[in-house]
Amino acid sequence: MIKRLSLFIAAALTLAACTPNTTTSAKEAEQAPPAEALLLPLPDATTPEITAADLAIRIKTLADDTFEGRGPGTPTGEASAAWIAAEMARIGLQPGGDNATFFQEVKMVNQTVDPATSELIVTWPDQDELSLGFKEQAVYWTKRQNANQVSFDPTDVVFVGHGVVAPEFGWNDYAGQDYAGKTVIILVNDPGFATGDETMFKGKAMTYYGRWTYKFEEAARQGATAALIVHETDAAAYGWDVVTGSWTGAQSDLVRANGGEDRAMLEGWITREMAEQMFTKAGLDFAAQKTGANTSGFTPVALEGLKVRATINQTIDALSSRNVVGLLPGATKPDEYVLFTAHWDHLGMKTGEKTGKEGEDFYADDIFNGAVDNATGSAALLEIAEAMKAETLDRSAIFLAVTLEESGLLGSAYYAESPTVALNKIVAGINMDGALPIGRTKDVVVIGYGASELEDRLAAILTTQGRVIKPDPTPEAGYFYRSDHISFAKKGVPMLYADGGEDKVEGGVAAGKAAAAAYTAERYHKPMDEYSDDWDLTGFQEDIQALFQVGRDIAKSSDWPTWYAGNEFEAARKESLGGQ
Repeated sequence: MIKRLSLFIAAALTLAACTPNTTTSAKEAEQAPPAEALLLPLPDATTPEITAADLAIRIKTLADDTFEGRGPGTPTGEASAAWIAAEMARIGLQPGGDNATFFQEVKMVNQTVDPATSELIVTWPDQDELSLGFKEQAVYWTKRQNANQVSFDPTDVVFVGHGVVAPEFGWNDYAGQDYAGKTVIILVNDPGFATGDETMFKGKAMTYYGRWTYKFEEAARQGATAALIVHETDAAAYGWDVVTGSWTGAQSDLVRANGGEDRAMLEGWITREMAEQMFTKAGLDFAAQKTGANTSGFTPVALEGLKVRATINQTIDALSSRNVVGLLPGATKPDEYVLFTAHWDHLGMKTGEKTGKEGEDFYADDIFNGAVDNATGSAALLEIAEAMKAETLDRSAIFLAVTLEESGLLGSAYYAESPTVALNKIVAGINMDGALPIGRTKDVVVIGYGASELEDRLAAILTTQGRVIKPDPTPEAGYFYRSDHISFAKKGVPMLYADGGEDKVEGGVAAGKAAAAAYTAERYHKPMDEYSDDWDLTGFQEDIQALFQVGRDIAKSSDWPTWYAGNEFEAARKESLGGQ
């Protein structure tokens, strides 16, 4: 790891005044907030060419211990956003945020459960009780923002299968019951994943109905008091250690007008082993009930005799985070935009037992550095911005580094609801998130393949590199719904989310799959996601060169790439463009 710097850099950088901004009045410039001192220096020199060396220095800086895992709302996390803004200014971008700055304020809260005084208790049919071990058997929290203690009396328990209400698929797992005052047990992913039936939902490809975010949202709409998702590694696409790493410690959310009163009082995950024990105590077989839940017409099943009650003690901190917005005005069509996005945040610091020895590859400290996730995407955003600055563009380009992605894509969702430019003026967008440093590949993977004409543009550019597009090899993991492009796609904006390939030039598909599997198992959402000078960024460099060309060509054209006919976001785009 790079050692932390103990002192601020003395020289402050006036972000809003680094470059001329023809849209900012003199009065606005005078009212701009004072510059922030930087915790780490900007690069001494980078080039307009997209190079592995430039990518490396930016990744290394953003993943440095100094930023303490880039936690939104924390001093060090927000300092990483300030570094990105300063780098945008150094490159020559104009401020595109609030009050002639590079920042769009995002009001948030951090809610931290105290495991020592909180409890989730199951009462068995024989009246014995079990307090579920925090992290060992369950991880839970509340989205209620207005009380330091949230508790509820014993509730009945109901298994609601996948917890899905999807009229377009003729599916309603909640039909026929009132769920007020009940705890619901939910399976992760979609019925099509469990059965492999391509005619059920989208087969093995996860839909939004399979995401944990949807399942908690739907449980709240149904009036449930508590909602518990059963963790299974294959269905979730990550292990239990990712659950304990991601959903413990401070949990961030946007400030809600109703204080989160429309959410269930408790949300959480339980292990499969815990679920099996609960079903057995109720005289049910978990595996059999799971199979039944994969059938159309499934009827919710009560876990007779079981009760669940809970008390959550939490601290609530009202904080502020920031999206970072940089702008390159177009010469002839300045009110039309090409959007580039990446999230700057990660999981911050989490107190826990340290393992291994400092300096060893698998030393687990308390900093979740997020080098791959997503210092790589943030570095790529800046690299493309610098390359675009050297071009003469007809359209404008927006470079958006968003916060709170790790908390449910909240920063991008906030921007999509409160955009700094009209979304129907954004011609297309490109999102970058989590590139593995595995060297050159013969392919580029498109997440959500088959969505838009942006893929055709990428395919043509890859041909000049001697490479091809490959569809997402693990659509069941739901990556299309797990990154910030989806916030804009829901509003109709055509978005491209391309990831690094898996067919390595040296080692082939087997080597690429092995590298991806190792990252997910060993580093994803763990302290070991750290930068190393040994990283091979040659493949990442090629990927970013291709994405840059896609965006640049659109910015120099009059074309409006759109969704393929029949895509789920096509109607929203047509509506936003006035039915065109």
